[in-house]
Amino acid sequence: MELFEQWESDIRGYSRAYPTVFTSASNARQFDEQGRSYIDFFAGAGVLNFGHNNPHMKKALIRFIEADGVAHSLDMATSVKRDFIGAFVDTILKPRDWNYKLQFMGPTGTNAVEAALKLARRVTGRSQVIAFSQGFHGMTLGALACTANQYFRNAAGVPLNHVTHAPFETTSGCGMGCLKTLREALENGSSGYDAPAAFIIEPIQAEGGVNIASREWLLELQQLARDTGALLIVDDIQAGCGRTGSYFSFDDIGLEPDIICLAKGIGGFGTPLAMNLVKPAHDAHWQPGEHTGTFRGQGFSFVAGREALRYFENDELMQQTRDRGEQVNARLQAVAAQYPEAGFAVRGRGMMQALDVVDGARAKAIARECFETGLLVGPCGVGGRVIKLIPPLTIPDDDLEQGLRLLEAAVHRVMEAEHA
Repeated sequence: MELFEQWESDIRGYSRAYPTVFTSASNARQFDEQGRSYIDFFAGAGVLNFGHNNPHMKKALIRFIEADGVAHSLDMATSVKRDFIGAFVDTILKPRDWNYKLQFMGPTGTNAVEAALKLARRVTGRSQVIAFSQGFHGMTLGALACTANQYFRNAAGVPLNHVTHAPFETTSGCGMGCLKTLREALENGSSGYDAPAAFIIEPIQAEGGVNIASREWLLELQQLARDTGALLIVDDIQAGCGRTGSYFSFDDIGLEPDIICLAKGIGGFGTPLAMNLVKPAHDAHWQPGEHTGTFRGQGFSFVAGREALRYFENDELMQQTRDRGEQVNARLQAVAAQYPEAGFAVRGRGMMQALDVVDGARAKAIARECFETGLLVGPCGVGGRVIKLIPPLTIPDDDLEQGLRLLEAAVHRVMEAEHA
């Protein structure tokens, strides 16, 4: 690690939590230079829904490279982009009877959010956006203004303007009452609130601690957006693409967002891809070339992303994800029940599950114990108090079981040490 410490920026984060040099990976396993194997319950912060070096995607990418496929095309038409768009429309949009335009921008989720914010302001002629407590939407300035975490916000160096934060449903027992209060403020001409261009929401706040909004709350938020003439932007960047047991984290609850932001898992192989689904009436407000991005036509991502869509041609993987989610949740509930005095909580849907251990230092110690015994997990939430489990959806049963045992043992060791 010496070379990284000497030459790489001090901004690096994950390499401090995982102080080893990884050399290879397969499905839910990573291997380091010493030949040590780690079970990956982190999966690139939700990028690797289909595992490291997915064999179907690897074969497709090798064929693409050997055939001299177009790797970079800005937004020119290519055969692999056509294949991806066609498969997405047939597999994801048509079964839901949805009509959205697909906008590609830069390669990451924050680029998707920036484009969504810009378009919402263009469509409405308004500047203010309402985001929510504990939300995470990216690190570029517009997306960072919507992100709630003060540690990230403090690094901006400039005011993060034109965004107001309202309480998320689960914040301090806020529930429907806080939305009612927000509605009253927006309808009160003397409240000091400006009419918003958009509301931006994660139905499941991943980095915020796996906080899950209810169907009733999300539908009320959608109605509030409509009543105030604002757009509803749904950020499904980490919780989407099959992570929760359906393609979108908000499937089957009646939401019809104006813009849906996707990234991370959509590229399939870990290849970067970000895409917004935009209602056609809103998309018509763009002028050609008005929002660009050098890597919005990245051929490798379209190839791997098209292969990823094959997993959604039937419900087999999604049913497995739902079943495994229940299995993992039950195991975490059993862990929490062993320490009733600590106030642990379990939250999750599908293969995004979380153990809230209440204390950030405790969560960090558990993650360190996991790493030392061969398991990669990542703390999140307020003060880093939540252990989030987001393994590849394709993880073998044996790796899932072994990883859960390592986590259980790590929690036990840390709690024992606290009471020693």
